[in-house]
Amino acid sequence: MNKKGLLVASAVALALGFSGCTQQAAAANGAAGGKTTQVKAANPSDLGLYPPNAKPGECYAKVLIPAKYKTVTEKVLADQGGEHYKVIPAKYAYKTVKKLVREGGYKLVCKPPVYKTVTEKVLVKPETYKLVTIPDVHKYVTEKVLVRPATTEWRKGVGVTSPLPNGAKVNGVACLVKVPPKYKIIRKRIVVKPAQTKKIVIPAQYKTITKRVLVKPAETVKVPIPPLYKTVRVKVMVEPPKTVPVKIPPKYTTITKKIKVSNAYYTWQRVNCRRVIH
Repeated sequence: MNKKGLLVASAVALALGFSGCTQQAAAANGAAGGKTTQVKAANPSDLGLYPPNAKPGECYAKVLIPAKYKTVTEKVLADQGGEHYKVIPAKYAYKTVKKLVREGGYKLVCKPPVYKTVTEKVLVKPETYKLVTIPDVHKYVTEKVLVRPATTEWRKGVGVTSPLPNGAKVNGVACLVKVPPKYKIIRKRIVVKPAQTKKIVIPAQYKTITKRVLVKPAETVKVPIPPLYKTVRVKVMVEPPKTVPVKIPPKYTTITKKIKVSNAYYTWQRVNCRRVIH
């Protein structure tokens, strides 16, 4: 048998012989601290014919690692919602309004005359005149009257005291002296204001009387009559009815499901075996 045939036979023997000791080999390998090479594929051909870096005297088993799952809780959409239309009825309210009871119009009204009392000054006697003689006005005064004006005259002098020439004798002395003026006081009557004739006004005479006078005559006027209203309480629409869209929110529910964490894959696992087929 050539080398190639030997390798194929060994692989078949290993697959058959290792099927009975897989669990023991895994436990023993864990205790021995064997090395595991993982290839993330479910196809055993992906591992190759033999494990890499194998040493003489070591045994390896091709092991299928099952897929891993876990249970999770998930919120899923139960109803996606939408919208529908809602009718909002009209709104009403009560308010107070004025209601016409009677139309307006006009009426004729007679206004009486208007009088007032006034006071008036009336002439009783007109203005007149009279002539009055007013005598003169005089007074007495004293007056200094010149009787003789001032003059000069020669008068005889005596007792010559001036020195005279030798042997001279006085034979009379004549002196020219001033004679003052002479006055006398007289009393006389003088007119201050001459007599006159004066026209004197005699004022007119009046008296005050009270009388009633017409201010505004009687008249007929057109007086408007306003319309008559009464207050009533009525119901009025505040807001008309309308249709509005109403959104329906989506609904969710919580479900529990199992999800795959990792795929199943094959790996070489180092094992201990009871015997080796040659």
